[in-house]
Amino acid sequence: MIPRRTRKAINQINVVPYIDVMLVLLVIFMVTSPFINPSQVSLPSMGKSAGAPNAPLEVVVREDGGLLLRDRSVNAPGQPVAASALRADVRARLRPGQAVVISADKGTRYEMVMQVMDALQSLGVAHVGLLVKPAQR
Repeated sequence: MIPRRTRKAINQINVVPYIDVMLVLLVIFMVTSPFINPSQVSLPSMGKSAGAPNAPLEVVVREDGGLLLRDRSVNAPGQPVAASALRADVRARLRPGQAVVISADKGTRYEMVMQVMDALQSLGVAHVGLLVKPAQR
């Protein structure tokens, strides 16, 4: 009689095919990654923007969250305004067709600028702009 070998069950997973597939995927991603450029943003430059409006009403947002309201048509210094009273003060000083510009410190939170923009939009201001400093050449 021929002795039979008993088959022993393999209780380990063969990971070599998985490693091969992962290496192939790694090479594919490494080759295609230079063609993907998701962080490229096209920002407007100073040369493309229109000229500054004549005698705008300026809302200055300081870094500490304080607001100043300045009327450029009379060259008056900025007057401090509470955030809750901004809408009423802008409504009182805004002439028909006058533009409103927002200038903010570099360290100002974006949330503060958006709150000012929301307040101006709720007033129905037609022309709202952001005041920028021209690039140094």
